[in-house]
Amino acid sequence: MTGPQNTPRIAMVLAAGLGTRMRPLTDDRPKALVEVGGKALIDHMLDRLAAAGVETAVVNVHYFADRLEAHLAARQAKGLAPRIVISDERPLALETGGGVKHALPLLGDDPIWVANIDSVWIEHGGSAVDAVARAWDPARMDVCLMLASTTASLGFHDSGDVFLGGDGAVRFKVPGETAPLVYVGVHICKPAVVADGPEGPFSLLPIWKALAAEHRVHGVAPDGLWMHVGDPGAVAAAEARLARTGPA
Repeated sequence: MTGPQNTPRIAMVLAAGLGTRMRPLTDDRPKALVEVGGKALIDHMLDRLAAAGVETAVVNVHYFADRLEAHLAARQAKGLAPRIVISDERPLALETGGGVKHALPLLGDDPIWVANIDSVWIEHGGSAVDAVARAWDPARMDVCLMLASTTASLGFHDSGDVFLGGDGAVRFKVPGETAPLVYVGVHICKPAVVADGPEGPFSLLPIWKALAAEHRVHGVAPDGLWMHVGDPGAVAAAEARLARTGPA
């Protein structure tokens, strides 16, 4: 598959986290290699991206880096897309923003996907990744977030993250608010949004909030069921739902 015409062909896959809340499942492996429904979390995400036309995935590694690299090498040896490039964070995990900034030489200047590896989902219509790509308009936005219903999703915090305006612009909730939509770990952005970030670890969230104040962050909420896989209980819940409804 190739996805919509404006689908970025390069993705940054954030796989360097320690997975502390996932213990004991991460006692001998990175979170990216925890299996849900018989498939490693990182393979769930890479397969979604490949189906949307992503050709190259830059994957950052830190915790059990050698084991993750071996898994990705075996995946490539099978001829599975996308092509994998490693961004090495063995000395220090750099968080979301720092991870993207560290990988800028590998990502190029064109818009990219950025994806976490701790969400799986069941689509109720067309491709959710394609829906984000169709919404992406670099003239109007610097970031386009994949969102889902706060109340209908599983494993995410129950107070939500954002509101979505009629034009698709995102407003982040303020303390005390409950927002109808949660961010589910996939977005398109211009790589330059992190270029002025600090050295070392930093989060993408403050950058998003600053851009949202300028109406440069948009979002789309495709139809489906999203499941955040953050701890062993969430793994079991996701596997039970997948067993009832079919593969993600």
